[in-house]
Amino acid sequence: MEQTPGRLAGPPLTPRTAVIWSVLRAELERRPGTALTVLDVGGGTGGFAVPLAQAGHRVTVVDASPDALAALTRRAADAGVAERVRAVQGDGDALAGLVAPGSADLVLCHAVLEVVDDPAAVVSAVAAALRPGGAASVLVAGRAAALLGRAMNGHLEVAATLAADPAGTAGPRDTLRRRYDADGAAALLGAAGLVVEEIHGVRVLADLLPAAVADGQPAALVELERALAARAPWRDLAAQLHLFARRP
Repeated sequence: MEQTPGRLAGPPLTPRTAVIWSVLRAELERRPGTALTVLDVGGGTGGFAVPLAQAGHRVTVVDASPDALAALTRRAADAGVAERVRAVQGDGDALAGLVAPGSADLVLCHAVLEVVDDPAAVVSAVAAALRPGGAASVLVAGRAAALLGRAMNGHLEVAATLAADPAGTAGPRDTLRRRYDADGAAALLGAAGLVVEEIHGVRVLADLLPAAVADGQPAALVELERALAARAPWRDLAAQLHLFARRP
């Protein structure tokens, strides 16, 4: 049965998702009652896709992992939104060949640009997939947090390597190919013709606190993360940076 798009409830807020959901909710509320076409690049098992589909939007998830897409399909079926979620297997680097130009109102590209071969090409494909006026939610690994985390754990040589590396990597064993600061990430999106409207830090404090504190006061931590997300210098020290941009 067709659902009228309504208010996005979303999953329980956590320090990893609260700031992102706040931005997405504001975007969806700009167009009340409209079923948006959403593209989730690297969306995996549907942590964002399924709640968006539950709110009445149509979501295509592109991911390289068949196991993740199988889990997404099951999750969507269990949530009763299988008809509004489409799974497409493919790499972020091949996005331009998987999605029709100008077909999406909203594109999510979370934790993708730090692992693909050519981030500029992926961002260009994201921009091309958007309709004029459409928005992109981009989440990238933060460089400063990675450096501080290694230094605080006593890995000073690794921290020095990360500081000196132009891409912000910590050597050949690093699982990420690059990390970003706010200016670098914004420039990457700007070069593809996107206009960055907001930049927030995600996991400003969550990764630094003892588990007993984080687990013992989850609601307080979520509120503190939201309060600090857009404020200097805290934003730039976050584990991840969330950029929200629009195609003119």
